[in-house]
Amino acid sequence: MLKIVVAVSVLVLALVWALLQVRAHGFSAREKPTGMEAFVATRLRWFASESDARSLKNPVEATPLAVAEARDHYADHCATCHGNRGDGKTQINAGLYPPAPDMRESHTQDLSDGELFYIIKNGVRFTGMPGWGGSDEDNWKLVLFIRHLPRITSKELEFMREVNHMPVEAEPGP
Repeated sequence: MLKIVVAVSVLVLALVWALLQVRAHGFSAREKPTGMEAFVATRLRWFASESDARSLKNPVEATPLAVAEARDHYADHCATCHGNRGDGKTQINAGLYPPAPDMRESHTQDLSDGELFYIIKNGVRFTGMPGWGGSDEDNWKLVLFIRHLPRITSKELEFMREVNHMPVEAEPGP
């Protein structure tokens, strides 16, 4: 019984602290979040996809053609926020909170194929990530490309610039 009282007390204190933070700082996307807010936000992303989605496996084979098709789709639809390199260093992303993640890093690469697919198709509430819908095959190909982003080549970046005309300076080096 004492454990329950302590747990409820800690929860109430955490909620009071959160409310005080919101009252003091609001929900401005221009203000850098506190360390606690960033910690909580990244942990909440786990809830963004249905539990069944986590176990889905990508049915599309990672052929050069599938990756190239996804690259062009990504350049046209995703790079505006995520950047051609997947680093999120874009003008639009600079004003988003939470910002689009660097998709080359472990916090994205460690998501299952099914989680990535679910996020692409359905989006994430209270973020800038819309649900794109689209065909399942195209979305699975995008999962392949997201997995490929840590190894993207300068030639592939050139192809992407031909599609989206993003300036090179919007793409700082790796």
